[in-house]
Amino acid sequence: MGALSGYKIIELSGIGPGPLCGMLLSDLGAEVIRIDRSHTTMPQSDPKFDITGRNKKSICLNLKDKDSKDIFFKLIKDADALIEGFRPGVTEKLGIGPDDCLNVNPKLVYGRITGWGQDGPLSQSAGHDINYIALAGALFSIGQKDTKPSIPINLIGDYAGGTMFLAFGVCAALLSVSKTGKGQVVDAAMIDGVSSLLTILYSLSQSGIWNVDKKGTNIFDGGSPFYQVYETKDNKYISVGSLEPQFYQLLMDKLNLGEDFKNQMDISKWPELINKLENLFKSKTQNEWNDLLENTDVCYAPVLSINEAREHPHMKARNNFISIDDVVQPMPAPRFSKTNSESPKKAPKLGENNEEILLQLGYTDEDIKSFKERKIIQ
Repeated sequence: MGALSGYKIIELSGIGPGPLCGMLLSDLGAEVIRIDRSHTTMPQSDPKFDITGRNKKSICLNLKDKDSKDIFFKLIKDADALIEGFRPGVTEKLGIGPDDCLNVNPKLVYGRITGWGQDGPLSQSAGHDINYIALAGALFSIGQKDTKPSIPINLIGDYAGGTMFLAFGVCAALLSVSKTGKGQVVDAAMIDGVSSLLTILYSLSQSGIWNVDKKGTNIFDGGSPFYQVYETKDNKYISVGSLEPQFYQLLMDKLNLGEDFKNQMDISKWPELINKLENLFKSKTQNEWNDLLENTDVCYAPVLSINEAREHPHMKARNNFISIDDVVQPMPAPRFSKTNSESPKKAPKLGENNEEILLQLGYTDEDIKSFKERKIIQ
Protein backbone atom coordinates (compact mmCIF):
# COMPACT_ATOMS: atom_id res chain seq x y z
CA MET A 1 0.00 0.00 0.00
CA GLY A 2 1.56 3.26 -1.13
CA ALA A 3 1.41 6.53 0.77
CA LEU A 4 -1.35 7.80 -1.56
CA SER A 5 -3.44 4.62 -1.57
CA GLY A 6 -7.13 5.46 -1.47
CA TYR A 7 -6.82 8.67 -3.49
CA LYS A 8 -8.37 8.87 -6.94
CA ILE A 9 -6.79 11.18 -9.51
CA ILE A 10 -8.26 12.00 -12.92
CA GLU A 11 -5.64 12.86 -15.54
CA LEU A 12 -6.61 14.53 -18.80
CA SER A 13 -4.29 12.97 -21.35
CA GLY A 14 -1.39 15.14 -22.47
CA ILE A 15 2.36 15.05 -22.96
CA GLY A 16 5.40 15.73 -20.80
CA PRO A 17 5.00 17.26 -17.34
CA GLY A 18 1.36 16.28 -16.68
CA PRO A 19 1.78 12.57 -17.41
CA LEU A 20 4.95 12.44 -15.30
CA CYS A 21 3.02 14.00 -12.41
CA GLY A 22 0.34 11.34 -12.84
CA MET A 23 3.05 8.67 -12.82
CA LEU A 24 4.58 10.00 -9.60
CA LEU A 25 1.17 10.01 -7.89
CA SER A 26 0.34 6.52 -9.15
CA ASP A 27 3.78 5.26 -8.13
CA LEU A 28 2.86 6.25 -4.57
CA GLY A 29 -0.36 4.26 -4.69
CA ALA A 30 -2.98 6.69 -6.01
CA GLU A 31 -5.53 5.35 -8.49
CA VAL A 32 -4.90 7.43 -11.60
CA ILE A 33 -7.52 7.26 -14.33
CA ARG A 34 -6.30 8.78 -17.57
CA ILE A 35 -8.96 10.16 -19.90
CA ASP A 36 -7.78 9.59 -23.46
CA ARG A 37 -9.34 10.86 -26.64
CA SER A 38 -11.88 8.45 -28.08
CA HIS A 39 -10.73 9.11 -31.63
CA THR A 40 -7.15 9.81 -32.64
CA THR A 41 -5.28 9.73 -35.93
CA MET A 42 -1.92 9.57 -34.17
CA PRO A 43 -0.05 6.26 -34.53
CA GLN A 44 0.05 4.37 -31.25
CA SER A 45 3.26 2.69 -30.13
CA ASP A 46 3.33 -0.30 -27.82
CA PRO A 47 2.11 1.00 -24.44
CA LYS A 48 4.97 -0.76 -22.69
CA PHE A 49 7.22 2.08 -23.91
CA ASP A 50 4.95 4.69 -22.30
CA ILE A 51 6.73 4.65 -18.96
CA THR A 52 4.89 7.70 -17.61
CA GLY A 53 1.65 5.81 -18.23
CA ARG A 54 2.54 2.99 -15.86
CA ASN A 55 0.10 1.99 -13.12
CA LYS A 56 -2.68 4.05 -14.68
CA LYS A 57 -6.08 3.08 -16.02
CA SER A 58 -7.36 4.39 -19.37
CA ILE A 59 -10.84 5.34 -20.49
CA CYS A 60 -11.46 6.91 -23.89
CA LEU A 61 -13.97 9.75 -23.98
CA ASN A 62 -14.89 12.50 -26.43
CA LEU A 63 -15.29 15.40 -24.03
CA LYS A 64 -17.19 17.41 -26.64
CA ASP A 65 -19.97 14.80 -26.52
CA LYS A 66 -22.76 15.16 -23.93
CA ASP A 67 -22.87 11.48 -22.94
CA SER A 68 -19.09 11.38 -22.58
CA LYS A 69 -19.27 14.51 -20.45
CA ASP A 70 -21.84 12.84 -18.21
CA ILE A 71 -19.40 9.96 -17.69
CA PHE A 72 -16.65 12.48 -16.98
CA PHE A 73 -18.65 14.21 -14.24
CA LYS A 74 -19.51 10.86 -12.65
CA LEU A 75 -15.77 10.26 -12.43
CA ILE A 76 -15.25 13.72 -10.96
CA LYS A 77 -17.96 13.26 -8.35
CA ASP A 78 -15.87 10.92 -6.20
CA ALA A 79 -12.38 11.90 -7.38
CA ASP A 80 -9.88 13.62 -5.11
CA ALA A 81 -7.99 15.54 -7.78
CA LEU A 82 -7.78 16.28 -11.48
CA ILE A 83 -4.64 17.25 -13.40
CA GLU A 84 -4.56 18.88 -16.82
CA GLY A 85 -2.01 20.63 -19.01
CA PHE A 86 -4.04 22.47 -21.62
CA ARG A 87 -3.62 26.11 -22.57
CA PRO A 88 -5.59 28.37 -20.20
CA GLY A 89 -9.29 28.45 -21.04
CA VAL A 90 -9.48 25.17 -22.98
CA THR A 91 -11.21 23.13 -20.28
CA GLU A 92 -13.57 26.06 -19.58
CA LYS A 93 -14.61 26.03 -23.26
CA LEU A 94 -15.23 22.29 -23.02
CA GLY A 95 -17.45 22.87 -20.00
CA ILE A 96 -15.15 20.93 -17.66
CA GLY A 97 -13.23 23.82 -16.11
CA PRO A 98 -12.65 24.37 -12.39
CA ASP A 99 -16.05 25.95 -11.70
CA ASP A 100 -17.87 23.14 -13.53
CA CYS A 101 -15.98 20.44 -11.65
CA LEU A 102 -16.06 22.08 -8.21
CA ASN A 103 -19.83 22.50 -8.56
CA VAL A 104 -20.04 18.72 -8.88
CA ASN A 105 -17.40 17.98 -6.24
CA PRO A 106 -16.56 20.89 -3.87
CA LYS A 107 -13.67 18.88 -2.38
CA LEU A 108 -11.90 18.44 -5.71
CA VAL A 109 -8.32 19.63 -6.18
CA TYR A 110 -8.02 20.95 -9.74
CA GLY A 111 -4.36 20.86 -10.78
CA ARG A 112 -3.31 22.88 -13.82
CA ILE A 113 0.16 22.90 -15.36
CA THR A 114 1.30 25.38 -17.99
CA GLY A 115 4.50 27.16 -18.94
CA TRP A 116 3.40 30.77 -18.51
CA GLY A 117 0.63 30.35 -15.94
CA GLN A 118 -3.14 30.84 -16.04
CA ASP A 119 -2.90 34.62 -16.42
CA GLY A 120 -0.46 37.31 -17.51
CA PRO A 121 0.42 38.78 -20.94
CA LEU A 122 2.01 35.54 -22.21
CA SER A 123 -0.54 33.09 -20.82
CA GLN A 124 -2.12 32.40 -24.25
CA SER A 125 1.19 32.07 -26.09
CA ALA A 126 2.76 28.77 -27.09
CA GLY A 127 6.11 27.88 -25.57
CA HIS A 128 8.44 25.11 -24.50
CA ASP A 129 10.86 24.38 -21.69
CA ILE A 130 13.66 26.40 -23.33
CA ASN A 131 11.43 29.50 -23.44
CA TYR A 132 10.24 29.22 -19.84
CA ILE A 133 13.72 28.80 -18.38
CA ALA A 134 14.96 31.61 -20.62
CA LEU A 135 12.40 34.09 -19.30
CA ALA A 136 12.81 32.94 -15.70
CA GLY A 137 16.57 33.58 -15.76
CA ALA A 138 17.82 30.01 -15.53
CA LEU A 139 19.04 29.57 -19.10
CA PHE A 140 21.18 32.73 -18.92
CA SER A 141 23.11 31.20 -16.02
CA ILE A 142 23.98 27.90 -17.72
CA GLY A 143 27.11 27.50 -19.81
CA GLN A 144 30.78 28.37 -20.04
CA LYS A 145 32.23 31.87 -19.77
CA ASP A 146 32.01 34.01 -22.92
CA THR A 147 29.81 31.51 -24.77
CA LYS A 148 26.12 31.44 -25.55
CA PRO A 149 23.91 29.77 -22.89
CA SER A 150 23.99 25.96 -23.03
CA ILE A 151 20.69 24.23 -23.73
CA PRO A 152 19.93 21.66 -21.03
CA ILE A 153 17.54 18.81 -21.69
CA ASN A 154 14.03 19.73 -20.58
CA LEU A 155 14.45 18.79 -16.93
CA ILE A 156 14.52 22.29 -15.45
CA GLY A 157 11.31 23.84 -16.79
CA ASP A 158 9.08 20.93 -17.73
CA TYR A 159 9.89 18.57 -14.92
CA ALA A 160 11.63 20.35 -12.01
CA GLY A 161 9.75 23.64 -12.33
CA GLY A 162 6.60 22.01 -13.69
CA THR A 163 5.91 18.40 -12.74
CA MET A 164 7.40 18.55 -9.26
CA PHE A 165 5.59 21.77 -8.31
CA LEU A 166 2.30 20.39 -9.66
CA ALA A 167 2.72 17.19 -7.63
CA PHE A 168 3.73 19.19 -4.55
CA GLY A 169 0.80 21.58 -5.02
CA VAL A 170 -1.74 18.80 -5.52
CA CYS A 171 -0.54 16.94 -2.42
CA ALA A 172 -0.56 20.17 -0.36
CA ALA A 173 -4.09 20.96 -1.55
CA LEU A 174 -5.22 17.43 -0.66
CA LEU A 175 -3.89 17.98 2.87
CA SER A 176 -5.85 21.23 2.97
CA VAL A 177 -9.03 19.39 1.94
CA SER A 178 -8.55 17.00 4.87
CA LYS A 179 -8.63 19.99 7.23
CA THR A 180 -11.06 22.37 5.53
CA GLY A 181 -13.24 20.11 3.39
CA LYS A 182 -12.80 22.54 0.49
CA GLY A 183 -11.12 21.91 -2.85
CA GLN A 184 -9.27 24.51 -4.87
CA VAL A 185 -7.33 25.21 -8.06
CA VAL A 186 -3.56 24.65 -8.21
CA ASP A 187 -1.91 26.89 -10.82
CA ALA A 188 1.49 25.28 -11.43
CA ALA A 189 3.31 27.55 -13.88
CA MET A 190 6.78 26.48 -14.95
CA ILE A 191 8.08 30.06 -14.80
CA ASP A 192 6.94 30.19 -11.16
CA GLY A 193 8.55 26.87 -10.31
CA VAL A 194 11.83 27.72 -12.04
CA SER A 195 11.90 31.11 -10.28
CA SER A 196 11.50 29.31 -6.97
CA LEU A 197 14.34 26.93 -7.87
CA LEU A 198 16.54 29.98 -8.47
CA THR A 199 16.08 31.22 -4.89
CA ILE A 200 19.69 30.42 -4.00
CA LEU A 201 20.98 32.60 -6.84
CA TYR A 202 18.85 35.51 -5.64
CA SER A 203 20.41 35.07 -2.20
CA LEU A 204 24.00 34.74 -3.43
CA SER A 205 23.82 37.52 -6.00
CA GLN A 206 22.34 40.09 -3.66
CA SER A 207 24.92 39.27 -0.99
CA GLY A 208 27.73 39.83 -3.50
CA ILE A 209 28.84 36.20 -3.73
CA TRP A 210 27.51 35.48 -7.24
CA ASN A 211 27.96 37.46 -10.45
CA VAL A 212 24.69 36.97 -12.30
CA ASP A 213 25.93 38.92 -15.33
CA LYS A 214 28.90 36.63 -16.01
CA LYS A 215 28.08 32.96 -16.18
CA GLY A 216 30.91 30.48 -15.91
CA THR A 217 32.83 32.63 -13.44
CA ASN A 218 31.15 31.58 -10.20
CA ILE A 219 31.80 28.91 -7.63
CA PHE A 220 29.45 26.21 -8.91
CA ASP A 221 28.60 27.19 -12.48
CA GLY A 222 31.86 25.98 -14.05
CA GLY A 223 33.97 28.93 -12.98
CA SER A 224 35.94 27.20 -10.24
CA PRO A 225 38.52 24.40 -10.63
CA PHE A 226 37.10 22.41 -7.72
CA TYR A 227 33.49 22.25 -8.99
CA GLN A 228 34.04 21.18 -12.54
CA VAL A 229 33.74 18.51 -15.24
CA TYR A 230 36.98 17.21 -16.75
CA GLU A 231 37.77 15.03 -19.76
CA THR A 232 39.77 11.86 -19.21
CA LYS A 233 42.38 10.03 -21.27
CA ASP A 234 39.76 7.77 -22.86
CA ASN A 235 37.57 10.72 -23.96
CA LYS A 236 35.11 10.24 -21.12
CA TYR A 237 34.34 12.66 -18.31
CA ILE A 238 34.43 12.90 -14.54
CA SER A 239 32.87 15.37 -12.10
CA VAL A 240 34.53 16.99 -9.10
CA GLY A 241 32.66 18.96 -6.44
CA SER A 242 35.18 19.62 -3.67
CA LEU A 243 33.49 22.75 -2.33
CA GLU A 244 34.18 22.49 1.40
CA PRO A 245 37.75 23.16 2.57
CA GLN A 246 38.23 19.67 4.02
CA PHE A 247 37.09 18.05 0.79
CA TYR A 248 39.28 20.39 -1.25
CA GLN A 249 42.28 19.49 0.91
CA LEU A 250 41.59 15.81 0.27
CA LEU A 251 41.46 16.53 -3.47
CA MET A 252 44.86 18.22 -3.22
CA ASP A 253 46.26 15.27 -1.31
CA LYS A 254 44.88 12.66 -3.71
CA LEU A 255 46.16 14.51 -6.78
CA ASN A 256 49.43 15.66 -5.20
CA LEU A 257 48.63 19.26 -6.10
CA GLY A 258 51.26 21.90 -5.46
CA GLU A 259 51.38 25.23 -3.64
CA ASP A 260 49.63 27.08 -6.47
CA PHE A 261 46.43 25.25 -5.50
CA LYS A 262 46.69 26.16 -1.82
CA ASN A 263 44.43 29.23 -1.81
CA GLN A 264 41.12 27.67 -2.84
CA MET A 265 39.14 30.92 -3.07
CA ASP A 266 41.65 32.99 -5.07
CA ILE A 267 39.31 33.65 -7.99
CA SER A 268 42.05 35.27 -10.06
CA LYS A 269 43.85 31.92 -10.30
CA TRP A 270 40.83 29.79 -11.17
CA PRO A 271 41.25 29.83 -14.98
CA GLU A 272 44.92 28.84 -14.68
CA LEU A 273 44.13 26.05 -12.20
CA ILE A 274 41.32 24.72 -14.37
CA ASN A 275 43.80 24.47 -17.25
CA LYS A 276 46.27 22.55 -15.09
CA LEU A 277 43.61 20.13 -13.88
CA GLU A 278 42.36 19.62 -17.43
CA ASN A 279 45.83 18.41 -18.38
CA LEU A 280 46.12 16.28 -15.25
CA PHE A 281 42.78 14.50 -15.66
CA LYS A 282 43.65 13.66 -19.28
CA SER A 283 46.55 11.59 -17.98
CA LYS A 284 44.34 8.71 -16.79
CA THR A 285 41.22 6.92 -17.96
CA GLN A 286 37.86 7.35 -16.29
CA ASN A 287 38.18 3.94 -14.62
CA GLU A 288 41.62 4.81 -13.29
CA TRP A 289 40.21 7.99 -11.73
CA ASN A 290 37.31 5.95 -10.35
CA ASP A 291 39.79 3.66 -8.61
CA LEU A 292 41.58 6.63 -7.05
CA LEU A 293 38.73 8.98 -6.17
CA GLU A 294 35.44 7.09 -5.94
CA ASN A 295 34.25 6.18 -2.42
CA THR A 296 36.21 9.09 -0.95
CA ASP A 297 35.18 12.49 0.42
CA VAL A 298 36.65 14.28 -2.59
CA CYS A 299 33.04 14.56 -3.87
CA TYR A 300 33.67 12.72 -7.11
CA ALA A 301 31.63 10.76 -9.64
CA PRO A 302 32.12 9.59 -13.21
CA VAL A 303 29.88 11.25 -15.80
CA LEU A 304 27.67 8.44 -17.08
CA SER A 305 25.03 8.02 -19.76
CA ILE A 306 21.64 6.69 -18.63
CA ASN A 307 22.63 3.28 -19.99
CA GLU A 308 25.85 3.33 -17.97
CA ALA A 309 24.16 4.73 -14.87
CA ARG A 310 21.85 1.76 -14.44
CA GLU A 311 24.87 -0.58 -14.45
CA HIS A 312 26.77 1.30 -11.75
CA PRO A 313 27.27 -0.80 -8.58
CA HIS A 314 25.69 1.83 -6.33
CA MET A 315 22.57 2.02 -8.49
CA LYS A 316 22.36 -1.76 -8.57
CA ALA A 317 22.81 -2.03 -4.81
CA ARG A 318 19.83 0.27 -4.29
CA ASN A 319 17.73 -1.55 -6.93
CA ASN A 320 17.09 1.75 -8.68
CA PHE A 321 15.76 0.20 -11.87
CA ILE A 322 13.20 -2.38 -12.88
CA SER A 323 12.49 -4.05 -16.20
CA ILE A 324 8.83 -4.39 -17.23
CA ASP A 325 8.29 -6.31 -20.48
CA ASP A 326 12.00 -5.75 -21.25
CA VAL A 327 11.65 -1.98 -20.85
CA VAL A 328 14.11 -0.69 -18.23
CA GLN A 329 12.78 2.15 -16.09
CA PRO A 330 13.43 3.85 -12.75
CA MET A 331 11.79 2.50 -9.63
CA PRO A 332 9.32 4.77 -7.78
CA ALA A 333 10.83 7.52 -5.67
CA PRO A 334 11.07 8.59 -2.91
CA ARG A 335 11.22 5.54 -0.65
CA PHE A 336 9.10 5.16 2.46
CA SER A 337 9.83 3.18 5.59
CA LYS A 338 6.25 1.88 5.97
CA THR A 339 4.24 2.63 2.83
CA ASN A 340 6.41 1.64 -0.11
CA SER A 341 4.43 1.04 -3.28
CA GLU A 342 4.13 -2.18 -5.22
CA SER A 343 6.26 -2.76 -8.31
CA PRO A 344 4.98 -0.70 -11.26
CA LYS A 345 2.74 -2.20 -13.93
CA LYS A 346 3.01 -1.28 -17.59
CA ALA A 347 0.82 1.42 -19.11
CA PRO A 348 -2.64 0.46 -20.44
CA LYS A 349 -3.70 0.51 -24.05
CA LEU A 350 -5.99 3.38 -24.97
CA GLY A 351 -9.40 2.58 -23.52
CA GLU A 352 -8.21 -0.67 -21.97
CA ASN A 353 -10.22 -0.05 -18.80
CA ASN A 354 -13.38 1.37 -20.39
CA GLU A 355 -15.73 -1.36 -19.24
CA GLU A 356 -14.15 -1.78 -15.80
CA ILE A 357 -14.47 1.94 -15.04
CA LEU A 358 -18.00 2.25 -16.43
CA LEU A 359 -19.22 -0.71 -14.38
CA GLN A 360 -17.69 0.84 -11.26
CA LEU A 361 -19.60 4.04 -12.04
CA GLY A 362 -22.86 2.09 -12.04
CA TYR A 363 -23.43 1.69 -15.76
CA THR A 364 -24.93 -1.62 -16.91
CA ASP A 365 -23.74 -3.99 -19.62
CA GLU A 366 -26.59 -2.67 -21.78
CA ASP A 367 -25.42 0.90 -21.24
CA ILE A 368 -21.89 -0.07 -22.27
CA LYS A 369 -23.19 -1.86 -25.37
CA SER A 370 -25.12 1.28 -26.31
CA PHE A 371 -22.05 3.46 -25.75
CA LYS A 372 -20.06 1.23 -28.10
CA GLU A 373 -22.77 1.28 -30.78
CA ARG A 374 -22.90 5.08 -30.63
CA LYS A 375 -19.08 5.23 -30.60
CA ILE A 376 -19.06 7.09 -27.29
CA ILE A 377 -16.39 4.59 -26.27
CA GLN A 378 -14.28 2.28 -28.41
